[in-house]
This record gives sequence, structure tokens and C-alpha cells, in this order.
Amino acid sequence: MPLPSRSSQPVLVDPASIAFKNVLDKLAPTDATVLIVGETGTGKEVVARYLHHHSLRNDQPFLAVNCGALSESLAEAELFGHEKGAFTGALNRHQGWFEAAEGGTLLLDEIGELSLSLQVKLLRVLQEREITRVGSRTPVPINVRVIAATHVDLADAIKERRFREDLYYRLNVAAVTLPPLRQRPQDIPALAQHFLSLYANRLGRPHLTLAEDTLEALADYHWPGNVRELENTLHNAVLLTQESQIPPHRLKLIAPKSDNVTNNNLTNDNAADDDALALFIRSQLEKETPRLFQKITDALIQHAFSMNNNNQQQTAAMLGISRNTLRTHLANLGLIKSRKKELLMSGSHTASEGAMTERELRIGYQKFGNLGMLKARQSLEKRFSQQGVTVLWSEFPAGPQLLHALQNNEIDFGATGEVPPILAQAQNSSLIYVAYEPPSPHSVAMVVAQDSPIYHCSDLRGKRIAVNRGSNVHYLLLQMLDEHGLTLDDVRVNYTPLRYPLTPSDFHAVDAWMMWDPLLSDAQLSGDMRIIEDGHGKVLNQQFYLSRRDFAQRSADLLKIVLDELKQTGIFIATHPENAAQLLSQELGLPQASLALALSRRQHEPRAINRTVMRDQQTIADRFYALGLLPKAINIREAVWDEGLA
Repeated sequence: MPLPSRSSQPVLVDPASIAFKNVLDKLAPTDATVLIVGETGTGKEVVARYLHHHSLRNDQPFLAVNCGALSESLAEAELFGHEKGAFTGALNRHQGWFEAAEGGTLLLDEIGELSLSLQVKLLRVLQEREITRVGSRTPVPINVRVIAATHVDLADAIKERRFREDLYYRLNVAAVTLPPLRQRPQDIPALAQHFLSLYANRLGRPHLTLAEDTLEALADYHWPGNVRELENTLHNAVLLTQESQIPPHRLKLIAPKSDNVTNNNLTNDNAADDDALALFIRSQLEKETPRLFQKITDALIQHAFSMNNNNQQQTAAMLGISRNTLRTHLANLGLIKSRKKELLMSGSHTASEGAMTERELRIGYQKFGNLGMLKARQSLEKRFSQQGVTVLWSEFPAGPQLLHALQNNEIDFGATGEVPPILAQAQNSSLIYVAYEPPSPHSVAMVVAQDSPIYHCSDLRGKRIAVNRGSNVHYLLLQMLDEHGLTLDDVRVNYTPLRYPLTPSDFHAVDAWMMWDPLLSDAQLSGDMRIIEDGHGKVLNQQFYLSRRDFAQRSADLLKIVLDELKQTGIFIATHPENAAQLLSQELGLPQASLALALSRRQHEPRAINRTVMRDQQTIADRFYALGLLPKAINIREAVWDEGLA
């Protein structure tokens, strides 16, 4: 079903999609548990949103949790909540996904990835309609409609004893199979026009069109990545096209259909494909082909990587494996450089010492900010090109996720707001503060919908507020509540990363959002939302550049070069704000005006850590410890890089 951009109203043209929608319309008003089965990228979450939006629960929360992303150790607490002291780090009572979705709909995406032990507990929840928080013996009644989704064959998973049969029948009250895009060819032009309009308008180019031969190329393509691939293809084409029409060569497609492959061949039953694959594998086994497993694996990785234009994320999605697993295969094949453990030395190498050891710098970044701009400009790579240093970039949605990667030795350097490093230091992370950017309190705020009855913080009592845990906006929320005599117990906090743009279902899920730039500026200029209070007079919202202590000790020379390039990038933003906004607009897909406003709210030149900055950080750390949000008191000075201290 072509369900674009998490909309609650699908684009439907093809008879197969219309028939599918008719089934959904019958299921939506009921409270029946629905199991959605479909390939990756077909839009299973948006189907769930459609069911919710057309149900009697549409004014209550819709929440989606990816079961495959839940860590084994914390999955139960994430789903069902936990009591204070239930385990190490459980400093307060935490509301799980089921309680957060009370009265509304909860989507359990990739349900097949749940562990067997958790499947047992989920079955009981579905049967008894009550949950028990970790660390408690008191059941809590719930009123939640459950929708499950999977891209795997649960029947096969049952045979392989990876999925419980009793849970399958409990979920399979109403099962719907979401057809892949290649089986709905008439939807492709309508979807293409939808995504073209979406991204062209967002980038201020509403008159951009698709050439006729471009539409033909889209219609002839087999779309292994389904609707998600189509959306990404159109988004990329809008970014790259300077003409008034998008020509075919701007489409990053894997490979066109060959002339002897008909549409019927591509839409054959999956069983026929499975039979052909089984026959091929059996023939190779009968021939006793040496190293068969390795040859098939290598060929599969190489062809998928080539078909996806060397895009690792798309290749991993196509193969159904993690990006880290894919990188290991690609490195073994020599298609990318191996992420072997670094033996980096901070001194220079002389000729007598032999060739220079190849070095690697892994940077974690968020698209908005100096590091995002540095990546877009590629100036760091140019400076390191003659020094045998490879720069690897990893994108993160927010500071807490970036700090987790730094703590686990997945990156060497990154930038976050003022709160995440405090929480990381309290968890015994070896991070150090390298430099900082001055305060930007206007870059964080609480926002509500234009028609919301909330006008002041005093109106927040009992309201639902979405916040990214352990972030700068988390601290802003604490400050706002404190100013108005409220505490976290007076509001209903939904700890969830912000997804933008917000959909109609999101508007009903919570009453207010804690938001940061550039999304804050975009929401403000859209006219759909209004700011209740920003960080002025409440938080500093400083940005910090961070590294691991061991990396800084080995590679102080690299850090100094990075800081110098960041300084030059800050100067570029200050002296060429329009160019900077345009460059980021191409990277982020947000309007240039929104990014210009967001950039104007910040000072971008990195500075050395000084005593005032350390004192400000210590104040935040002490506040979090007093509120029980830190497991121990910390000393900020212990985590400051001596070479970066003013």
C-alpha cells in the first residue's frame, strides 16, 4: 500500500491498493488486534497509523516501538515500565510503552525480533489486559489496542522455534498482507508526484516537475526497497536537480528491467522465486562446489552493494542485516577500509621508521551544526588527504545516542549539548570535554499546536509532554516546571526521540513537544505550532566537542587540526550565512529560511573550556544529582582535556 511519509491518508490508485484499503476500513473501527505482514519499506507503520486515525481511539496516543531495537537487558522495562530501584540505574519510576499508549494504539513493529522470554510476557499482557512493571508485583490495567508488524514469515519462525505459536494466534486475530510496490504499478506515478511535491515545496521549489521519460523510468523500475526507496529516490533527485524538470539520469536506481523481463515476471508468486533459489543452491551442493557458503555470501554482498550505488544503509536494509554486520563483510571483501583497532601515535614518523601508519578518525555528528557543515564542505578530508588519515562519519539523531557510541568506542569525536555528557560521565564514561560553543538558549523551546489550550507553563499540569531523555530539552523542561512550582510528577512525560515533521496522529499523542533547532525554527516558521517558552533565562544550551580520553592522549595532533577546521567553518557560517543555509538545506531537506533562522540563533566558533563553563556544567550536574537523575555526584573538572583548557 503506498502510504507516504507517515500520513494518515494514503495515496491510492492501483486496484490492489484500493482493495487493501477496503479491508483496513473494515478493521479500523474495531478494537481487534491486527497483524501487518509486508516487506521492508512497504509502509507498515503508516498502515498502523491509518488504522488508528480511523478508529474510535483517534484522539488518543499512537505510539510505535521497534521491537528489533530493544536491548535484551532493558526490553521488558521499556515495554512494561519499571519501579524505582528495580535495577542499577533505575533512579525513578518509568512508564513503559503500554502505559504511555493508554487509551490509544501501540504498534509493535518487527514483532518477530522479540526474545522468547519476552514473548511469554507479551502473551500474558494481551490475554489479561494488564502489565506489571519490573520491580513490582502489582498489576496495572491497560486499555490499549495492539497492532503488530513484521517483515518475516512468522510461520517459518514458529517451525524454527524462534516464535511462539500461541502468541502468533493471539496476534493473528486479523492479519493483512501489505503488497510490495512492484505489485501495485499504478500507484508509482501518484506516489512519485506526492513525494516530488512534498520535497520540492519543502525546499522552496514548488514548480519542479518530472520529465515524461523520468516517469517511464520510475514505472519500469522494480523497487526492491518499496515505497521507502521511492521516497528516498525522489528526495535525492530534488536535492540534485537544478533544472525545472527532473531528468532520468538524476534518479539513483539500481538497474533497469531488461527487455526480456516482463512485469509478470517481476510480480510472480514468491513461492516460484523460492523454488528457483532452492534449485540453484541444491545444484551447487550436489556439485560439491568448494567454499560454497563463502562464495554465495560474497556474491550476495557484492551485488547488493553495487545495486545500491555503494550505499551501506540501503544495502543493509535490502539484505535484512545490520549496518555493522554489512561493514564487516565489506571490509573482508576489500570494498571499504577495515575498522581495525587503531594503533594511533601522536608523534610524527621519520623516513627511518618506515611508511606512515594509516590512521582513522571516526566522527559522530548531527546534521545541523558545525560538524554537519564541516562534513558537507569536505574541508577536513582535504586537509588530511596528504597525511594518511581517513575520516569516517556517523550520523546520530541526538546527543544521547551520540554519547552512547562514544562510550562504546564506535566513534572518537563528536558534539552534543550540555546535558548528555553529564549523564555519560556519571556512568563512568571516559569522555573528555575538548572545546565548546557559546550559549544559544533560543535554540530550544517547548512548542504546542496552534489550537492547543496551553498558553503558559502553569497549564501543563497533567499534560503529556514528549522529550528526548538526557538531552538539553530534558533539562529545559525541569527548569520550566520548577519556575512554575511543578515537578515531573505533575506532568506525564513521554521519553521518546522527536520525529519530524509531526503527523496528525502525533498531534494527538502528546500535548506539547520539547524541541530544538533546526526543527524548532522550521516548526515556528510553518505556522502550525507556537512556542510556549524557550530557553532564555533558564538554560544556556551550550554545545560541547567531546572525545575519549585514550584517543585524545594518542591523537592530540588530530584533535587540534579538527578544532582548527571547525573554527574556519564557524567563520564561514558567520560571514556567508546564506551559503551556509543553502548547503545545509541540501543536506537536511529543510527550507533554507528555517535553517537561516536556526543558524542566526547560534555562535559557531569553538572556544577553549574555561572555569566559567566548567562552573555552569557543574551547576547542571549538581541539579540532576539532587533530583535523583544521576547515580552519583561528579566533578566536571576531571573530564576536561588539559590541552583544551583556557
